[in-house]
Amino acid sequence: MASGRKRRSGRQPAQGLTEEQAGRMLAGMNEVIRAGEEARALRTELIRLLTGLGWTQERIARLADMSQPAVSRHAAKHHANGPQPAADLSLDQTDAPWLEGRLWALAEAVSHTLDGAARCTRYTDALARGRKRFTPGSVDALRRLVEEDLRLHRAELPRGYRDVYDRISRGLDVPARTAATATATAGPSVRRALAHRIQRDRFDDAAPASREDTGP
Repeated sequence: MASGRKRRSGRQPAQGLTEEQAGRMLAGMNEVIRAGEEARALRTELIRLLTGLGWTQERIARLADMSQPAVSRHAAKHHANGPQPAADLSLDQTDAPWLEGRLWALAEAVSHTLDGAARCTRYTDALARGRKRFTPGSVDALRRLVEEDLRLHRAELPRGYRDVYDRISRGLDVPARTAATATATAGPSVRRALAHRIQRDRFDDAAPASREDTGP
């Protein structure tokens, strides 16, 4: 009787593979597929943004390791939509995607400085690999982890990291009135990626001279 219940539970092997094992495999594949689709969409948006900044298709193709006709197809929609406002790439902007990108960069910098021993390391890696998405809940969780790392490892981390975190945190707590204007030139994913890259570069540029001056 007990063995019958086991067979009906779905956890007994069916031709050598359990339902639980199959479920985990398919879930993992779905994560990879979703991350790939999101990466392709992000690349398309970034190509359109670079086109709007006046970059040549040849230059974009070389940097993206793509053919020029492929870049041309991505850029075509930008031209079809007409001229867009110039993208603002200054670091200290206040719309949520921009602040989330800066928070992501800060978490990576904290993890790198602590050689992967930071509380935020696993969460940051999951975001980078597409296993987690940027949602209000995931951003709040990342904020808590980064704040905990800043508190626990105060002596090991540059003081500027705390300043950057405080600015990001205040911005996320108070929704920006200019958010609609700020996101007009690109979608949230692109703005998040741009802010992430610019903030990481700011950290890297500051590192040789002073680990305390890490930007606004």
